Amino acid sequence: MSIKLYRSALLRFSEDGSPLYDSDGLLAVAADAQGQERVIAAGSWQALQAPYAALPDVEIIHLPGKLIAPGFVDMHIHYPQTDVIGAPAEGLLPWLENYTFPHESRFHDRAYADSVAEFFLDELLRNGVTTSLTFATSHPTSVDAIMAASQARGMRMMAGKVLQDRHSPDGVRDDTEQGLIDTENLIQRWHGVDRLGYAITPRFAPTSTPEQLQGAGELAAKYSDVWIHSHVSENLDEIRWVRELYPEARSYLDVYQGFGLMRERAVYAHCIWLDETDRALLRATQTAAAISPTSNLFLSSGYFDYLKADAAGFMYGLASDVGGGMSFSPFRTMQAAYMVGREHHSKEGLSLKPAHLWWQHTAGAATALGLDGVIGNLQPGCEADFVVINPACTPLLARKTQQAASLDELLFAMIVLGDDRLIEQTIVSQAK
Repeated sequence: MSIKLYRSALLRFSEDGSPLYDSDGLLAVAADAQGQERVIAAGSWQALQAPYAALPDVEIIHLPGKLIAPGFVDMHIHYPQTDVIGAPAEGLLPWLENYTFPHESRFHDRAYADSVAEFFLDELLRNGVTTSLTFATSHPTSVDAIMAASQARGMRMMAGKVLQDRHSPDGVRDDTEQGLIDTENLIQRWHGVDRLGYAITPRFAPTSTPEQLQGAGELAAKYSDVWIHSHVSENLDEIRWVRELYPEARSYLDVYQGFGLMRERAVYAHCIWLDETDRALLRATQTAAAISPTSNLFLSSGYFDYLKADAAGFMYGLASDVGGGMSFSPFRTMQAAYMVGREHHSKEGLSLKPAHLWWQHTAGAATALGLDGVIGNLQPGCEADFVVINPACTPLLARKTQQAASLDELLFAMIVLGDDRLIEQTIVSQAK
């Protein structure tokens, strides 16, 4: 068995989410019986290296001054909106109408979808993101493009065709019955192939008829291990619209519950304007929230409430929400989460810990996606997706991180001052 031994500083997480750090660490990686590269040991170099160093087929990769950390997990992102980043708009609904929908209408063309998918995945990897839960468009070709490109790279990817059969312009609106047929065909084509997973993807409640949401819920029950991915309670205008369209529902979130779209592996982006009953429902159904701080700031949507989320005990993790989000970089997302947390909870004096922010974008996000122990961490048994970080990638970061007297200071310096330049290498566990 061929083994790779990486020697550098090493960050990973315990089961309770607390950070585990070795300034002189060892990460041992080897292929399993199926050819999938996995972590077989992680910890102190001095404590663990001796048995491996004596083996005949061991490659030692020494990375002095670097930090190995889990690959980042982006819980909510739109690959067709890669070219919509930075488009000016007054708010969510005008932004969709004026920029997003016109751009997404182009994805009926497979060649165009392929070109965007290739760039999108290159950008994810350049920023250290090794797994994402991804919106495609209403066109089946858009799913085929992102899945094929992810498969070629050996990436873990969950994506789905958008369902939107009303209140949408020509070019992105689908047909109720055909959209559901296309969804099932795509599940059968891609779900569980290599490292790919399918996500049933209603855009959001206002753009689906009750018949379409009912069909989506039936598919979610039939294929219980696929993901469910949508938006909820992002914007007050949107919430008023949902109340008009679904007056029988107790809340926006309750719309999805009524159609069987809340369960393990269901992820709803934003979750800003929730009440206590909504939060209890998230926990009871094992449904997760994807927090998108840069998008919420850009579109002036509101702030995610960390204190009430933790009190309710539901799962959550961080997401870029490109193109409403302003960057692919997890460091930019963590920066925004920290500042939003401070602003929203100024009276309570909340200050999110650096390691907790990092956990939200790695092991915490993996747990929220139902992939705990598979991705987002570097404990034995995990798939070997990781990043090599250079804490001295800029003069200011080099100066700051060299002065770090604790793990918190080191991580916080990178969160506050960092961007894509921190990522020296992204390594994906590819089945051979």
